[in-house]
Parts: sequence; C-alpha cells; structure tokens
Amino acid sequence: MVLVTFTWSHGGIHVFLCGSFDGWSEQIPMNLVEGSAAVFQRTVDVPPGYHKYKFLVDGIWQVDQDQLCVQDEYGAINNLVFVEDSVSMPSALIREDAQSNLVSGFTSSTHLEASSSSESPLEPVMQLLNNEIDVSRHRLFMFLSSSQAYELIPNSGKVFALDTKVAVKQAFHIMYEQRLAVMPLWDGQNAMISGMLTASDFILILLKLQESHPMLTHDELEMHTISAWKYGKSQLQAEVSGTMIPPNRRVLQAGPDESLKDVTLTLLQNKISAVPVLHSPEDGSSLQLLHTACLAGILKHIYRHFRHSLEYLPIVQQPVGNLPFGTWTREVGGRGSSRVLLTLHSGDLLSSALKLLIEGEISSIPIVDDNGALINVYSRSDITSLARGSVYAHFRLDQMIMTQVLQVLDEASRDRCRTCTRFDPLYRIMEVLSDPTVRRVVVIDPNSRHVEGIITLRDVFNLLLG
Repeated sequence: MVLVTFTWSHGGIHVFLCGSFDGWSEQIPMNLVEGSAAVFQRTVDVPPGYHKYKFLVDGIWQVDQDQLCVQDEYGAINNLVFVEDSVSMPSALIREDAQSNLVSGFTSSTHLEASSSSESPLEPVMQLLNNEIDVSRHRLFMFLSSSQAYELIPNSGKVFALDTKVAVKQAFHIMYEQRLAVMPLWDGQNAMISGMLTASDFILILLKLQESHPMLTHDELEMHTISAWKYGKSQLQAEVSGTMIPPNRRVLQAGPDESLKDVTLTLLQNKISAVPVLHSPEDGSSLQLLHTACLAGILKHIYRHFRHSLEYLPIVQQPVGNLPFGTWTREVGGRGSSRVLLTLHSGDLLSSALKLLIEGEISSIPIVDDNGALINVYSRSDITSLARGSVYAHFRLDQMIMTQVLQVLDEASRDRCRTCTRFDPLYRIMEVLSDPTVRRVVVIDPNSRHVEGIITLRDVFNLLLG
C-alpha cells in the first residue's frame, strides 16, 4: 500500500472523497487545510495501480478539472490517479518528473529515426525508445493487475455456446450466422465447458474433405458431431501440420475475479484466441458461462481507460515503423520480427491459402494484385463464409481461386480490411484493433498501396507486455 494525498481546492463546506481503490464503498471526509478557506486534503493508504476517484462537495458529485480526468464508454467522468510502487519499479524506468521531457521529445526523435539517411549514431534515440517501452509496460502491468475479468462483461448482451452433440455442419452455419470465429463447447452430460470450437477446426475439416478422407464426407457432416470431430482432431492436425495436439488437453478458463493481467498472459502464452469466463455458484450447481474473453476486448478496455491520458503510455505515440513488432516484407524489414510477411495473389488457390494459414501458424494473409497492391486480407475466420449457401459443398478447394473466395465473403467481412502507414502512431492502431471485428491492420505504402507489413492484436500485446 502507498500513502497518497488527494486534494480538492475549489471550496465547499462538507467535502468527501470516494474512489475505486476501495470499491467506491466509502465516502471519506476531507479536511480543510490550515490557513486556507478553499483547499481540502486527505491522505489515504492506496494499493499500487490505476484508480478512479471523485469528490462529493456539499451533496453534489464533482471532478477536479485541474487534475487528470477520464471518461468511460457510458459518458461518466472521473479523476484518475496512477499510484506507483517504488519498491517494484524497474531500475531501467525513467523518473516520473522526466515524463514531460520524454513526451515533448516524440516529434524530434521520430523524425531523426525515420528520415535520417546519414550514418550518425542513433543510440540516444534507441535509448529513449527503450525507456518508453519500459515505462509503458510497467504501467500496463499495474493497470491490468488491478482490473478483473468481470470488467469485460457488457451490461447487456448475448453469450453463445455450442452443445458438443451438435452436428458439424450445423455448427459451421451457426458460427457464420453469429459472425463468431470461436465458440465455447458445452458438454451437457458432464455439465461443463469442454473446449472451444474455432475457425481452424473448419479449415482442417475442409482440407480433409478435399482429400476425400473416408472419415468425413459431405453427407456425414450432417450427422458427424462436434465431439466426434474433437476426438479425432489430434490425428488430423498431426497429418496436416505435423503438430500433435493432446486429445485430453486441459480446457483453459478464467473466473470473473481473475485479474486481466492473468487472463491476458493465458491467451498469449498458450497462443489461443479466447477463454470462457465461468462463474462457480456457491450452491455447487453447474458452472455459468458469463463471457468469452479475447484480446480485442482487453485492448478495448485498455484504450477506453487511457485514450484521454496517452502521456501515461509514452510508447503509444511512437510511429509503428519504429517499434520492434509486427511482420514485414523483406523489402521493408522490421525491428523485432524474425518472420517475413507472406502474401498471396488473387489467382492463387484457396487450398494453398488454407494450408499456409495452418502450416505457417498465422492468422491471416494479405491478397495482392499483380503489382503488389493490397486487394484484401484472408483470415482463418473467413472460412465460415463458405457456410453461406453451403458453398463449400459446391467447390473444390484446389479449384477455387482467391478472387472467387473474396466474392463469397459477405459485406461485413469485406469491410474488415484496415490499413495504416509506417508513420501512424501506435495509439491509432490500438483504436482500430479495439473493434472486435478487426484483428489485424495491414501496413501499406500510402501512394502505391503496396503491402509493407501486418500488425495483429497479438503483436500489440507482445510489444506492450513484453
């Protein structure tokens, strides 16, 4: 815990402090400063992290406009304070009183690194960038550690789960109709969430159909259940990509009181796209599915809290071309990427795209024309568009070219391709990726629209959390 002094300097008779540091449970009386007729103060023991607070002044809720304010998605405005634990502060971080100098130096350092063609050393700029990354990572860890999974759950909405006895074909259509790339699976016999059905499952199924594997034919999709598919998935995955998935792999999940830091690390470290948020009733009854937590929802939560105070995360104002993340073409290169961006042409086969997604363990591939200019992006989740009108049953994957595939995509899918340039700041990319329907941003040359790189949700989190 850290002692923090809160100040209200705008007068009043009875002034109280209330904040998220104690769950908004108390109205703490503030004391008039000796010798002053308008300044009230109160020192409170507060845990490290980000906390919202406001003042109750003579029965009216107030925020201090002279202090940092944030507005949530519902329009409510609160003051915001960041409480730092000096004991755990990494030695590499710069001092708080140097932040104004660091922020004011963004423009000059950016131009030096992006446009300089001389051979003068850039170590001071790189040191500045490293400091920005360290500061931002520390503050994000503090924020996510003090936030909980239940904060991701909307006030109203729907949560979907598929019964494991549902036929694969029906599941395919449900995921397309609900525009979902992943859904929890409910095992009614054991009253538990038994796994997740993803777009990758359907890619593997269709690849097996193409090979006319006796295990799965088009007719059998109507009676072949999800549970039967999951049982044989480890063998099919091994045949396609050479990677064996243990059939009894533990189902990862989160509780509503689990910190967002732990939820985020679960998603990143296990290379999964979502985890179910489950509540265990005290009476011992069946688990309740509350939400499906994903990186997009967590990023939206982060951006919502920092969008009016970007100076707290100095790294987000850096151009994305300066940062060690993303996947880039050989011509452009990248600071921290060891992978080279793969692209497909409009005349390439869908079967090639699907195998590339699975074998390359990537989530999407830019589609370019003969001049290398961006046409669209094909991602794993787009596979569900083949369920519309049972398109998958009328075309062979090794005969369908990407031009035809893009025509099959519905309007919502066509509109998911978002672009940026190397010179756009990271916070703009974070804003775009906060939309749950967008999972990557393609970096293009602003004049030719040539593809230069791609930045995914996972790239952003790996950068921000290290």
